[in-house]
Amino acid sequence: MSDWLSVRRGEAPLILSFPHTGTFLPPEVEQHLVSPWLARKDTDWGIDRLYDFAADLDATIIRTAISRTVIDVNRDPAGKSLYPGQDTTALCPTATFDGEALYREGLEPGTEEIARRRRLFFDPYHAALGEEIARLRRLHGRIILYDAHAIRSVIPRLFAGTLPHLNIGTDNGRTADGELVRDIETRCGRTNFTFVVNGRFRGGWTTRHYGDPARGVHAIQMEIACRSYMEDPVRVTKNNWPPAVMGDAQVAELRALLKDILTNCIRLAQGIPP
Repeated sequence: MSDWLSVRRGEAPLILSFPHTGTFLPPEVEQHLVSPWLARKDTDWGIDRLYDFAADLDATIIRTAISRTVIDVNRDPAGKSLYPGQDTTALCPTATFDGEALYREGLEPGTEEIARRRRLFFDPYHAALGEEIARLRRLHGRIILYDAHAIRSVIPRLFAGTLPHLNIGTDNGRTADGELVRDIETRCGRTNFTFVVNGRFRGGWTTRHYGDPARGVHAIQMEIACRSYMEDPVRVTKNNWPPAVMGDAQVAELRALLKDILTNCIRLAQGIPP
Protein backbone atom coordinates (compact mmCIF):
# COMPACT_ATOMS: atom_id res chain seq x y z
CA MET A 1 0.00 0.00 0.00
CA SER A 2 2.91 2.34 0.64
CA ASP A 3 6.65 2.32 1.25
CA TRP A 4 6.10 1.64 4.97
CA LEU A 5 2.77 -0.24 5.17
CA SER A 6 2.10 -3.53 3.42
CA VAL A 7 -1.06 -5.60 3.24
CA ARG A 8 -1.13 -9.07 1.73
CA ARG A 9 -4.78 -9.92 1.19
CA GLY A 10 -5.97 -13.48 1.66
CA GLU A 11 -9.38 -15.10 1.68
CA ALA A 12 -9.03 -17.30 4.77
CA PRO A 13 -10.72 -16.07 7.99
CA LEU A 14 -7.34 -15.15 9.51
CA ILE A 15 -5.38 -11.90 9.82
CA LEU A 16 -1.78 -11.80 11.02
CA SER A 17 -0.54 -8.42 12.16
CA PHE A 18 3.13 -7.60 12.69
CA PRO A 19 3.23 -4.22 14.46
CA HIS A 20 6.80 -4.33 15.75
CA THR A 21 9.00 -5.89 13.05
CA GLY A 22 9.76 -2.51 11.42
CA THR A 23 13.14 -0.81 11.75
CA PHE A 24 12.78 2.32 9.59
CA LEU A 25 13.53 5.64 11.30
CA PRO A 26 12.47 8.73 9.33
CA PRO A 27 15.36 11.23 9.13
CA GLU A 28 13.41 13.91 11.00
CA VAL A 29 13.05 11.46 13.92
CA GLU A 30 16.48 9.84 13.73
CA GLN A 31 18.30 13.17 14.08
CA HIS A 32 16.91 13.55 17.61
CA LEU A 33 17.77 10.05 18.83
CA VAL A 34 20.62 8.99 21.07
CA SER A 35 21.49 6.20 18.62
CA PRO A 36 19.77 4.17 15.88
CA TRP A 37 20.83 0.96 17.63
CA LEU A 38 18.97 1.88 20.82
CA ALA A 39 15.98 2.94 18.75
CA ARG A 40 15.84 -0.50 17.12
CA LYS A 41 16.77 -2.50 20.22
CA ASP A 42 13.19 -3.49 21.10
CA THR A 43 12.20 -4.57 17.60
CA ASP A 44 10.45 -7.95 17.36
CA TRP A 45 13.49 -9.40 15.62
CA GLY A 46 12.94 -12.35 13.29
CA ILE A 47 9.33 -12.95 14.22
CA ASP A 48 8.07 -12.55 10.65
CA ARG A 49 10.39 -15.36 9.53
CA LEU A 50 8.74 -17.76 11.96
CA TYR A 51 5.41 -17.16 10.23
CA ASP A 52 6.62 -17.11 6.63
CA PHE A 53 4.23 -19.99 5.90
CA ALA A 54 1.19 -17.77 6.56
CA ALA A 55 0.68 -16.80 2.91
CA ASP A 56 0.36 -20.51 2.07
CA LEU A 57 -2.60 -20.60 4.47
CA ASP A 58 -4.15 -17.73 2.46
CA ALA A 59 -4.01 -15.49 5.53
CA THR A 60 -4.15 -11.72 5.32
CA ILE A 61 -0.86 -10.23 6.54
CA ILE A 62 -0.41 -6.63 7.69
CA ARG A 63 2.91 -5.12 8.71
CA THR A 64 4.57 -1.76 9.12
CA ALA A 65 8.19 -0.96 8.30
CA ILE A 66 8.20 1.90 10.81
CA SER A 67 10.14 1.30 14.03
CA ARG A 68 8.09 1.14 17.21
CA THR A 69 10.30 3.97 18.52
CA VAL A 70 8.66 6.30 15.99
CA ILE A 71 5.19 5.25 17.07
CA ASP A 72 3.88 2.06 18.61
CA VAL A 73 0.77 1.03 16.69
CA ASN A 74 -0.09 -1.43 19.48
CA ARG A 75 -0.63 1.23 22.15
CA ASP A 76 -3.76 3.16 23.09
CA PRO A 77 -3.70 6.31 20.92
CA ALA A 78 -5.11 8.29 23.85
CA GLY A 79 -2.02 7.41 25.90
CA LYS A 80 -3.87 5.24 28.42
CA SER A 81 -1.68 2.54 30.00
CA LEU A 82 -2.49 -1.04 29.06
CA TYR A 83 -1.16 -2.21 32.42
CA PRO A 84 -1.92 0.41 35.09
CA GLY A 85 0.59 0.35 37.92
CA GLN A 86 3.22 -1.51 35.89
CA ASP A 87 6.08 -0.20 33.80
CA THR A 88 5.28 -0.22 30.11
CA THR A 89 6.07 1.82 27.02
CA ALA A 90 4.12 4.71 25.53
CA LEU A 91 2.56 5.51 22.17
CA CYS A 92 5.80 7.28 21.25
CA PRO A 93 8.36 5.68 23.56
CA THR A 94 11.07 7.83 25.11
CA ALA A 95 12.97 4.93 26.72
CA THR A 96 13.90 1.37 25.82
CA PHE A 97 12.51 -1.64 27.65
CA ASP A 98 15.59 -1.39 29.85
CA GLY A 99 14.92 2.26 30.70
CA GLU A 100 17.61 3.80 28.49
CA ALA A 101 16.78 7.23 27.05
CA LEU A 102 15.96 7.09 23.35
CA TYR A 103 16.16 10.85 22.69
CA ARG A 104 18.83 13.39 23.34
CA GLU A 105 17.92 15.63 26.26
CA GLY A 106 15.20 18.13 25.42
CA LEU A 107 14.38 16.55 22.05
CA GLU A 108 11.67 14.12 23.13
CA PRO A 109 8.47 14.25 21.03
CA GLY A 110 5.92 16.74 22.32
CA THR A 111 2.16 16.83 21.86
CA GLU A 112 2.24 18.22 18.33
CA GLU A 113 4.90 15.77 17.17
CA ILE A 114 3.04 12.81 18.63
CA ALA A 115 -0.13 13.96 16.86
CA ARG A 116 1.81 14.23 13.59
CA ARG A 117 3.16 10.69 13.91
CA ARG A 118 -0.25 9.38 14.79
CA ARG A 119 -1.74 11.02 11.70
CA LEU A 120 1.04 9.78 9.39
CA PHE A 121 1.50 6.24 10.69
CA PHE A 122 -0.85 5.05 13.45
CA ASP A 123 -4.11 6.07 11.81
CA PRO A 124 -3.32 4.59 8.36
CA TYR A 125 -2.15 1.33 9.91
CA HIS A 126 -5.38 0.89 11.82
CA ALA A 127 -7.49 2.10 8.90
CA ALA A 128 -5.96 -0.72 6.84
CA LEU A 129 -6.45 -3.24 9.64
CA GLY A 130 -10.06 -2.17 10.13
CA GLU A 131 -10.70 -2.43 6.39
CA GLU A 132 -9.35 -5.98 6.27
CA ILE A 133 -11.43 -7.02 9.27
CA ALA A 134 -14.56 -5.64 7.61
CA ARG A 135 -13.70 -7.29 4.27
CA LEU A 136 -13.19 -10.73 5.81
CA ARG A 137 -16.28 -10.42 7.97
CA ARG A 138 -18.28 -10.01 4.77
CA LEU A 139 -16.87 -13.37 3.66
CA HIS A 140 -16.96 -15.28 6.95
CA GLY A 141 -19.17 -15.51 9.99
CA ARG A 142 -16.12 -15.54 12.26
CA ILE A 143 -12.53 -14.40 11.79
CA ILE A 144 -9.34 -14.58 13.84
CA LEU A 145 -7.05 -11.59 14.35
CA TYR A 146 -3.67 -12.91 15.46
CA ASP A 147 -1.24 -10.25 16.67
CA ALA A 148 2.30 -11.65 16.39
CA HIS A 149 5.05 -10.48 18.76
CA ALA A 150 8.40 -11.39 20.27
CA ILE A 151 10.23 -10.10 23.32
CA ARG A 152 13.42 -10.84 25.19
CA SER A 153 13.00 -13.50 27.85
CA VAL A 154 14.44 -11.45 30.71
CA ILE A 155 13.68 -7.73 31.13
CA PRO A 156 13.67 -6.84 34.86
CA ARG A 157 12.14 -3.40 34.29
CA LEU A 158 9.02 -4.93 32.73
CA PHE A 159 8.60 -8.25 34.53
CA ALA A 160 10.18 -10.46 37.17
CA GLY A 161 12.05 -13.63 36.30
CA THR A 162 11.99 -15.33 32.91
CA LEU A 163 8.99 -15.34 30.61
CA PRO A 164 7.44 -18.60 29.44
CA HIS A 165 8.28 -19.41 25.82
CA LEU A 166 4.75 -18.62 24.64
CA ASN A 167 2.58 -15.87 26.13
CA ILE A 168 -1.02 -15.87 24.93
CA GLY A 169 -3.16 -12.82 25.57
CA THR A 170 -6.93 -12.34 25.28
CA ASP A 171 -7.50 -9.60 27.88
CA ASN A 172 -8.56 -12.22 30.43
CA GLY A 173 -10.90 -13.96 27.99
CA ARG A 174 -12.68 -10.89 26.67
CA THR A 175 -11.28 -10.82 23.13
CA ALA A 176 -11.59 -14.45 21.99
CA ASP A 177 -13.82 -17.46 22.43
CA GLY A 178 -12.77 -19.91 25.13
CA GLU A 179 -12.86 -22.87 22.74
CA LEU A 180 -10.27 -21.22 20.53
CA VAL A 181 -7.95 -20.46 23.44
CA ARG A 182 -8.31 -23.96 24.88
CA ASP A 183 -7.39 -25.41 21.50
CA ILE A 184 -4.22 -23.30 21.41
CA GLU A 185 -3.37 -24.35 24.98
CA THR A 186 -3.83 -28.01 24.06
CA ARG A 187 -1.49 -27.71 21.09
CA CYS A 188 1.14 -25.86 23.12
CA GLY A 189 0.87 -28.51 25.82
CA ARG A 190 1.94 -31.22 23.38
CA THR A 191 5.33 -29.54 22.88
CA ASN A 192 8.40 -28.81 24.97
CA PHE A 193 7.56 -25.11 25.18
CA THR A 194 6.32 -23.49 28.36
CA PHE A 195 3.26 -21.27 27.97
CA VAL A 196 0.80 -19.10 29.85
CA VAL A 197 -2.53 -17.51 29.04
CA ASN A 198 -3.13 -13.93 30.21
CA GLY A 199 0.01 -13.78 32.30
CA ARG A 200 2.23 -10.70 32.17
CA PHE A 201 1.00 -9.96 28.64
CA ARG A 202 -2.76 -10.01 28.15
CA GLY A 203 -2.87 -8.44 24.71
CA GLY A 204 -2.04 -4.95 23.52
CA TRP A 205 -4.32 -2.25 22.16
CA THR A 206 -4.91 -4.07 18.88
CA THR A 207 -6.17 -7.22 20.58
CA ARG A 208 -8.32 -5.30 23.03
CA HIS A 209 -9.68 -2.79 20.52
CA TYR A 210 -10.76 -5.23 17.81
CA GLY A 211 -11.49 -8.40 19.73
CA ASP A 212 -15.28 -8.78 19.90
CA PRO A 213 -16.39 -12.42 19.84
CA ALA A 214 -20.09 -11.45 19.89
CA ARG A 215 -19.53 -9.73 16.53
CA GLY A 216 -17.46 -12.54 15.09
CA VAL A 217 -13.96 -11.08 15.60
CA HIS A 218 -11.70 -13.16 17.84
CA ALA A 219 -8.40 -11.47 18.68
CA ILE A 220 -5.34 -13.12 20.21
CA GLN A 221 -1.87 -11.83 20.95
CA MET A 222 1.00 -14.30 20.84
CA GLU A 223 4.17 -13.01 22.50
CA ILE A 224 7.08 -15.39 21.91
CA ALA A 225 10.12 -15.23 24.18
CA CYS A 226 13.17 -14.75 21.98
CA ARG A 227 15.09 -17.69 23.43
CA SER A 228 12.55 -19.91 21.65
CA TYR A 229 14.18 -19.22 18.29
CA MET A 230 17.37 -17.15 18.71
CA GLU A 231 20.23 -16.47 21.08
CA ASP A 232 18.78 -14.37 23.89
CA PRO A 233 21.49 -12.89 26.14
CA VAL A 234 20.50 -11.50 29.52
CA ARG A 235 22.84 -8.55 28.98
CA VAL A 236 22.23 -7.03 25.56
CA THR A 237 24.99 -5.06 23.80
CA LYS A 238 25.72 -3.80 20.31
CA ASN A 239 27.98 -6.81 19.88
CA ASN A 240 25.35 -9.45 20.57
CA TRP A 241 22.04 -7.85 19.58
CA PRO A 242 20.22 -8.51 17.38
CA PRO A 243 21.38 -12.10 16.93
CA ALA A 244 20.57 -14.25 13.93
CA VAL A 245 17.52 -16.49 14.01
CA MET A 246 18.50 -20.08 14.67
CA GLY A 247 18.69 -22.45 11.73
CA ASP A 248 15.64 -24.24 10.40
CA ALA A 249 16.45 -27.43 12.30
CA GLN A 250 16.53 -25.59 15.63
CA VAL A 251 13.26 -23.73 15.09
CA ALA A 252 11.42 -26.57 13.34
CA GLU A 253 9.36 -27.51 16.40
CA LEU A 254 8.30 -23.92 17.01
CA ARG A 255 7.39 -23.29 13.38
CA ALA A 256 5.43 -26.55 13.27
CA LEU A 257 3.52 -25.52 16.39
CA LEU A 258 2.72 -22.07 15.03
CA LYS A 259 1.53 -23.53 11.74
CA ASP A 260 -0.62 -26.03 13.64
CA ILE A 261 -2.12 -23.24 15.73
CA LEU A 262 -2.94 -21.01 12.75
CA THR A 263 -4.28 -23.87 10.63
CA ASN A 264 -6.68 -24.77 13.40
CA CYS A 265 -7.60 -21.13 13.99
CA ILE A 266 -8.88 -21.15 10.43
CA ARG A 267 -10.72 -24.43 10.94
CA LEU A 268 -12.39 -23.22 14.11
CA ALA A 269 -13.40 -19.95 12.45
CA GLN A 270 -14.99 -22.04 9.70
CA GLY A 271 -16.85 -24.13 12.26
CA ILE A 272 -14.77 -27.26 11.65
CA PRO A 273 -14.13 -29.21 14.89
CA PRO A 274 -10.45 -29.46 15.92
